Amino acid sequence: MSRELVERPNVIILVAALLLLGVVLGTVVQIPLPLTLALAAAIGCWLLIFAVRERLGAHRRSH
Repeated sequence: MSRELVERPNVIILVAALLLLGVVLGTVVQIPLPLTLALAAAIGCWLLIFAVRERLGAHRRSH
């Protein structure tokens, strides 16, 4: 399987996370602060997991 096909799902996940972040930021004015913080924490965790997976994948590919 080519490297490009393997990396494509990761980029889709990143784009989805950033789009979700944009939607949440657009609704921050309309939802309560605790819900805003909970959603921000969930998206932050999602992006952190993505970054760790990317880092581990890059490390495995380089060896």
